[in-house]
Amino acid sequence: MELKILTLPGDGIGIEVTREAVRVLERVCSKFGHKLTLQEALLGGIAIKKTGSPFPVETEKLALQADATLMGAVGLPEFDNAPPEKRPERGLLGIRKTLKVYANLRPVRSYKSLLDSSPLKNHLVDGVDMIIVRELTGGLYYGTPRGITGSGAEERGTNTMTYTRAEIERVTRMAFQLARKRRKKLASVDKSNVLEVSQLWRKVVNEVAKDFSDVALEHILVDNCAMQLILNPKRFDIVLMENMFGDILSDEGSVLAGSIGMLPSASIGDQKSPGKWVGLYEPVHGSAPDIAGQNKANPLGAIGSVAAMLEYSFGLTKEAAAVNSVIEQVLLSGKVTADLKPSGKPSTTEEVGQAVCDFLSK
Repeated sequence: MELKILTLPGDGIGIEVTREAVRVLERVCSKFGHKLTLQEALLGGIAIKKTGSPFPVETEKLALQADATLMGAVGLPEFDNAPPEKRPERGLLGIRKTLKVYANLRPVRSYKSLLDSSPLKNHLVDGVDMIIVRELTGGLYYGTPRGITGSGAEERGTNTMTYTRAEIERVTRMAFQLARKRRKKLASVDKSNVLEVSQLWRKVVNEVAKDFSDVALEHILVDNCAMQLILNPKRFDIVLMENMFGDILSDEGSVLAGSIGMLPSASIGDQKSPGKWVGLYEPVHGSAPDIAGQNKANPLGAIGSVAAMLEYSFGLTKEAAAVNSVIEQVLLSGKVTADLKPSGKPSTTEEVGQAVCDFLSK
């Protein structure tokens, strides 16, 4: 198979972790006999510096031509006070819109070798294996009207949470399809006791559930879900939620996995062909400018995103399973970065990437 991949290293540690993820992708293609075609483009802060735009036209063109896109991270402190259209994060929103990816899948899994890395007690974390499905194109982040108006005592900030039936239905169907392939449990998160938009969300989820009678559906309020993710995370399999709830609660998953550096993600849209989705793949973590360029960042979230890309955009389940298996072997070997609290000297970003490649070769 030919894999045409666009890489967007972005800002901060995104450059370092993407480099290692690409090395692993190259090793996988060599091992399994696939042809890999790579192109690189600008996104985020680096794009603003070089072109004046967080999402240049050339990047948009290349993303539409690629089979899948692998991203590092965006965001730099120097843009914190810039207007919204000149912030690195606007580039991320732009590429999501261009690729029409509407479901963000964030696997959260505990590893035996990392149980002590979590601040939670081992018996709470051991055995956690869930996917958080976050709707990606609606809600507060895209709703209008929005903005800051007025002045003085009348100055007002406005954001609008809005969802259409179609937006809710498509992400819900994807979540149920994932649940059907796993433990057949789906928890839908909302705030229907307060928000009308959540009342519509719950209504549509219930209607879609009728087509998936083999999947057990649970509704849970977002505040209770935040608590249950800490008190009893093993109860969850597929967890479905709207955009902002997903943005916040999925970061709780880093506590369960031992480090936010462990978490991959897949943002996927419509199927190109059966079992193969349009996709944008990235680690969950941010650009971490405080450690950028120091060879300290954990690349396993980015490498796990490569596994997700192989599975969801190319249907290469064997190759994806090989990458995920090797990640576990590397963790067991103790060759990990400082965020995972190794017993000995921490490994560098490059050393962890090399370890993954070495295990793949074996």
